[in-house]
Amino acid sequence: MTSQKIIQQGAEAVIFLEKNNIIKKRIKKSYRIPELDQKIRKLRTRSETKLLNKAGEIIFSPKVIKSDEKEKKIIMEFIDGKKLSDNLDNFPKQKQIEICKKIGKSIAKIHEKEIIHGDLTTSNMILKEGKVYFIDFGLGFISKKFEDKAVDLHLLKQALEAKHFKNWKELFKAVENAYKKSKNAKIVLERLKAVEKRGRYKH
Repeated sequence: MTSQKIIQQGAEAVIFLEKNNIIKKRIKKSYRIPELDQKIRKLRTRSETKLLNKAGEIIFSPKVIKSDEKEKKIIMEFIDGKKLSDNLDNFPKQKQIEICKKIGKSIAKIHEKEIIHGDLTTSNMILKEGKVYFIDFGLGFISKKFEDKAVDLHLLKQALEAKHFKNWKELFKAVENAYKKSKNAKIVLERLKAVEKRGRYKH
């Protein structure tokens, strides 16, 4: 029997490492009606597989090796690099800025293809050989709405402020500047300001 090692246990799924592959298995939810639970997990497995395949054509992300809707699991390549949430702050400031430019470029690319990541944090980004890989599209979806793209950026801004507070303003500026090269950037960034205002009034 091959040895599987649990590397992450989330609310939605368990992530195993087996040899050089990652296995993401969606867990049963006892509070849901069994038939509905089966359907939800199957659809989310299908959706994430599609997003990973689509994103993989335009940015760096794990390649899907096999998707098993019956077992509610996705087998994908393991990106053996540095998770940015743990490592970004350890780099010289200029390198942090360069990495954030790459992040902004990649977000622009997926947004142009109407892919919303849904959980853009540095925990879902891995640096390997100078490339930034986006992982975990479990909360992702397809949308043409500028609002959804603005919320995606807002999530990243909040993540940088919370986790990388020392240089977060300059880091997000680097993301924004790289993102500006995308076709609807002006509208999305305007919408981002509106999203932020709403957030401020809520508190």
